[in-house]
Parts: sequence; structure tokens; C-alpha cells
Amino acid sequence: MKLKYFVPMFIMALAMLTSCSDDDVVTYPDGLRVSSSYMALPVDGGTATITVNCNQKWSVDTVGAFSKKTPWFDYKIIEEKDSLPKIQLSADATLDGRSTSFKIVAENGTTQIVNVMQGLSTVSTATCAEVIAGPDSKTYQVKGTCTAIANTTYGNWYLNDGTGEIYIYGTLDKDGKEKNFLSLGLEVGDEVVVQGPKTTYGTTVELVNVTVVAINKSLIKVDSTYVGEVASNELPLEGGELTAYVTCKGNGVTVDIPEDAKDWLSIAAIKNGGSEVVFKAAPNTGGDRNTTVIFKTTDGKKDYTSQMTISQKGSIIPATCAEFNAAPVGDAQYRIYGLVTKVANTKYGNIYVQDYSGEVYVYGTTNYSDFPVKEGDVVNIVGPRAEHKGNPQMTNATIDELCASAEPISLAEFNAAEDSNDKLYVLTGKISSIENDKYGNVYIEDETGEKVYLYGVYGDWTGANKQYFLKDNAIAVGDTITVVTIKTSHKDAPQGKNAVCFGVKKAE
Repeated sequence: MKLKYFVPMFIMALAMLTSCSDDDVVTYPDGLRVSSSYMALPVDGGTATITVNCNQKWSVDTVGAFSKKTPWFDYKIIEEKDSLPKIQLSADATLDGRSTSFKIVAENGTTQIVNVMQGLSTVSTATCAEVIAGPDSKTYQVKGTCTAIANTTYGNWYLNDGTGEIYIYGTLDKDGKEKNFLSLGLEVGDEVVVQGPKTTYGTTVELVNVTVVAINKSLIKVDSTYVGEVASNELPLEGGELTAYVTCKGNGVTVDIPEDAKDWLSIAAIKNGGSEVVFKAAPNTGGDRNTTVIFKTTDGKKDYTSQMTISQKGSIIPATCAEFNAAPVGDAQYRIYGLVTKVANTKYGNIYVQDYSGEVYVYGTTNYSDFPVKEGDVVNIVGPRAEHKGNPQMTNATIDELCASAEPISLAEFNAAEDSNDKLYVLTGKISSIENDKYGNVYIEDETGEKVYLYGVYGDWTGANKQYFLKDNAIAVGDTITVVTIKTSHKDAPQGKNAVCFGVKKAE
């Protein structure tokens, strides 16, 4: 039996032999005693309890054991009259064994570590594809290549074995400690064997807090990239050349460019025995784009790879909400003019914006503190098309402009308001008649029968999409529209003028 399987079994056996009763108290110095320093939870889920006897105030240290990386059990402190306080742990069922620890800390600094186990730890050897298809909480051992490193403190990186790619969220050092990833010397291109439990965060499959079993250093790596005299991997909009400087200890260098990038990226030259690879990019007439190129070498027995990302700035693509939602996931940047209908999170700036074609969920705005928008604001917002659980969203967006702030009011309140070319209102009502099909002169009404005349309904905040907007978008009598407009009057009759449509609900 391998040592790494023997040790957990030994600890588990010790835990089972250790009594958790209040009568069997293990004594520790400085007045801090616990009924057991091991807690064993049932594999099918359940609870376990220990008693704490301390002559001073104490607390449970939740750092580490209860962090995002090991959120698999909860605890509560039970205090009852005429009995010692208890710590009760609870956990759901698990497929494989798992373990962690927490601390009890007395007021004078005395610490007692309590080890927590649930079942016996088993490790399943698998491919990335098998991990992706497998259940959460199961512990896997996977062999693959490090393709990118996202965080060098905790050790967050990507592993690919040709069958798929998984995200490594947290890497332990050789002593099993966190925040020491750089001590491993892991680099992009290295072949790595890791093991850890699987979790799924949103749509991302992760192995969490992995242990590195083996690292096979790659014979090839990209040291640096330059665009002209500037260290960069991003090419300008107008195209140009990028040089990658490569260290290779194998026999020769070959470079693979993905098929979907060959229409804009090519190899201009390979110099000095492969130590310099020059790429050439065509001008970019679309949105931002990027690709991952793979460098290969061999020692005659085995192939080694390294890879790098080359990106190119693009133009920003104007889009309606419907066009954005229909676009593919990618790095292309889209510009939307929309009405803020809801602020879902004021810390990160998660908002909903809509126009006449539909609604877009914006998951995070990078400059929300500068533009703390609210319901009724019209924004010019830019960001890439992303996706969460199959649902389209804009992520890490930038509010380029707060175009206007409008007040949502009822139709009766609008008719009674003073005329103003500066004050904007949000109105919602059902189209009761269309007076002019070309410019969109319509009457809208609400459930009370109150009516508002809109002198012109358009589809674009910038002034485009004016004539025949209603006809071109099949907006008809009976449909409910939401507009932003000013209050004016004509021959003492109230009206909205040059209304911009930011929502359409078709008649049922």
C-alpha cells in the first residue's frame, strides 16, 4: 500500500478510537482542553461534536478551514446551562473522503488544532474530459500541460491534456501549504501531475487546492514577446509584427497557429535556429480578437510544447441588445445604448439595460464607482459577449457615457408636468393608435385609460433609425412600449416629443 493512502487510513482509525464523550477529556496546557482532537463525520452526511473546557474566553479560527477552498462543512457553538460548551460540525454526503482542520484559540493565545475527516480519501486517475463529465467533490489525479498561469500567489492556472481543459484553483507547495506557488517552479509548457477534489464554479470546472505529484519540465518556453521595441503580446488595430523570443533545449522548433486565426495571423520568419519567431497580423476591421499559438520541440522520444496568447485590438461594434445576445462568446467589444431597468448589485455594478430589441444583463462594470447609474438612466456601455449557464451577458463592461437620467412616471403625472426641454421622463403604455407611420406619431395609454400623444418615436438614442422605425420593427397597435421623452405642448395639448423607444412588449 502506498504511503499516501496509508497515512489517511491511520489517522481515520485513530479518530475512530478516540472517544468524543465529555468524560474522556484530553488535557492540554494553559487551561484549554477538548474532548477530542479528531472529529470524524459520516460519509453519508451528518454531525460530530466535541466539548471545550477552557478557563478563559475562546473562539474558533475559521481562517483556512472555512475559506472558499474548503467550504464543505459548517460549525456552530452550543452552550447549555450546567454543561460545557460544544462545537458541532455538520457536512453533506461526499463521494470520496476529505479532510481539513480548524483551530480553537484561547484569549491568552493558546491554540488547539482539531483535525476533521469524512470518510477515507481515494484518488481516481482521469483525463480532463473525465473530470469535466464527473461529479463534484470527487478527488481526481490528472496529467496534463500547464497552458496559462492566472495567479502566482495561490497558484491558479490551466491544465490541458488534449481531451479538455480544467482550471486549477489553488496549488499547495511541497509541505501542503498555501500561498507558496512560486516555490514549485511551475511554468507554462511544463507537464504536471496533480490531484485534488473537483468543484464547479458557475460553468468553470475546477480542481481545488491541488497537490502536485510530479513536474516534467518542458524543453521549450517563450521568454518574452515584443511589438517593435515594446514588450507586449498585443498588436495594434492596423496590424504589424510581433516577435517571440524562445528558449529551446530540444531538436528544432515548430509553431502551430489555430485554423480560425490563420485568416489574420501568419508566421513571417523563424530566425536563429528557432530562438526568434516573427508573427504578422493583418489589419483588424472587427472587434478585439486573440488566439493561442503552440510552440513544439522534441528530444527524439517525446514531444514538448509551450504556448502563448497573441491578441489584437479591434474596433468597437455598435449593436442592439438583440444583436449582442445573438453574437458569439469572445473578446470582440460591443457598444450598446440602453435604458437601465434594474441595478442588481451596487458593489460590482451588475445592471440590466434594454432597448427596443431586448435586454442585456451586465455582469460587472469596471467604472461603476465613477458612474453609479440607477433605474431610468440611459447609458452608452461597452463590453464583450460572455455567457453564464447558457445565458448571454456582458462582463467587465465599461460605461463610456451616462447619456441622460430620466424619471419613470405615470401617464397622468406626465400630462400634468410642466413643459421642459431639459427634463426627461420614462413612460410605458400600450399603443392605442398610430397617427403617422413614417415618423411614429402615436397615442399610448395605460390601464386607467390615461393617454399621452408622442410626437415621433425613434429607435436610436444617437438620432439614427428615425423614419419608419415602427414599421421596420413590426411595432403595431396593441403593443406596449417604453420610451424616454421630454414634455412639450402643442396648442395647449400635452405631448411627448422625439421619444426614443427602449422597450417593446408585443400584444398577446
